[in-house]
Amino acid sequence: MRTIDLPKHTQAQRLRRSAPKAERLLWSRLKNRTLGGYKFVRQEVVGPYFPDFVCRDRMFIVEVDGATHSTDAEKAKDVARERFLRAEGYRVIRVQNADVYENLDGVCEYILMMLEERDTL
Repeated sequence: MRTIDLPKHTQAQRLRRSAPKAERLLWSRLKNRTLGGYKFVRQEVVGPYFPDFVCRDRMFIVEVDGATHSTDAEKAKDVARERFLRAEGYRVIRVQNADVYENLDGVCEYILMMLEERDTL
């Protein structure tokens, strides 16, 4: 059984409630095992981080990046975050807000392809 860190749990709840539109759109396609039968959770606590979407069974993370991820400072934070998550055994993919808005079906196909690719690695 997993233990709950109450302050982090509360922060994760806040993040879920205030999710950007792109995350809410993508969540509508990931929740309830609707994408290939894979179970995703939102804002799962992984160390000091709260990845956008996590498939625990597959150790797979989907991050949705908006415009704030284009500055040098944010890119450096993303690299450190991704390095930590990979060291924990997760595979991390990033998708852009614009792609979610303009091609949600394609984003979902990409996620499913990357999830199933793990079977062949």
